[in-house]
Amino acid sequence: MLNIQNNISLKPFNTFGINVNAKRFVAVKTISELQQLLVKYKETPLFLLGGGSNMLLTKDIEELVVHLDIKGKQVIDEDETHVWVKANAGENWHEFVLWCIAQDFGGLENMSLIPGNVGTAPIQNIGAYGKELKDNFVECEALKIDNGLTRIFNKEQCKFGYRNSIFKTTEKGNYIITSVTFKLTKHNHKISTSYGAIQEALTAMGCAENPSIKNVSDAVIKIRQTKLPDPKVLGNSGSFFKNPVISKTQFDTFSTHFPEAPNYKVSENEVKIPAGWLIEQAGFKGKRFGDAGIHDKQALVLVNHANATGKEIWDLALKIKATVFEQFGIHIDPEVNVY
Repeated sequence: MLNIQNNISLKPFNTFGINVNAKRFVAVKTISELQQLLVKYKETPLFLLGGGSNMLLTKDIEELVVHLDIKGKQVIDEDETHVWVKANAGENWHEFVLWCIAQDFGGLENMSLIPGNVGTAPIQNIGAYGKELKDNFVECEALKIDNGLTRIFNKEQCKFGYRNSIFKTTEKGNYIITSVTFKLTKHNHKISTSYGAIQEALTAMGCAENPSIKNVSDAVIKIRQTKLPDPKVLGNSGSFFKNPVISKTQFDTFSTHFPEAPNYKVSENEVKIPAGWLIEQAGFKGKRFGDAGIHDKQALVLVNHANATGKEIWDLALKIKATVFEQFGIHIDPEVNVY
């Protein structure tokens, strides 16, 4: 039975803690409920809401807000070396990663503590510390919004890129992901510790020589907690901007002026520059403009100190973007979806 509610505050449903209202709101807990809703409200514009972690709400929502709360996870297949795990869209991503680690299923440990739910993870091709969702992705099931029919997308069909997928481009707004299947290792895990400060954290923990997937997860959690504020304490959406990828030609010019800038080779012709470094060098780290601000430990994170509006945070983001371009000639784009 669909329970449509009127004039509901979305403050508890977005990690920025922005207080906007949903004119109408419904939570769906099963795929059949979701299909029923898509048929019944076929002509109604919908606003899909998962974990609310990758969004900035700048105004009240006129569309029918559909909160995807479909839970459940299970092993659907396995062989001697691998296991296939299916998780439903409403599962909290970090809790799902911890569950996999508790079963000794390897592959997702570097993506511990990423906020949000499983269902929105493929849209963004989430990633952290040298790993991306696509590395272990097998397929996702999705419902076509205009007819409620199920379609399965394999990895190739998802067209994954850096924080990107077909669900952000040609199929944006056409599908609702209901579950995701991952292929994970059962033993002989491929440990990835070369990115960022993981090795340093493992050394401090005394397990740098032969770390387990839990050790890696613990190290990532420790690092993230020192850099990223807990959204329950300080409203935020994690990394607000994507790390810009520039051409080798542009990088050569840039590096003559800023030889100290950290950089990562993406391909023969492309180089990635950390957006956090650019923002910090532009003087924004730790600054506050009313209740909208930049985190004092990680310049990539915009924060809501108490009662900032979404518009105030977005105005600050635009100010940062313009200043970075003015100083470095590099465009930085939001990773967060702005509504």
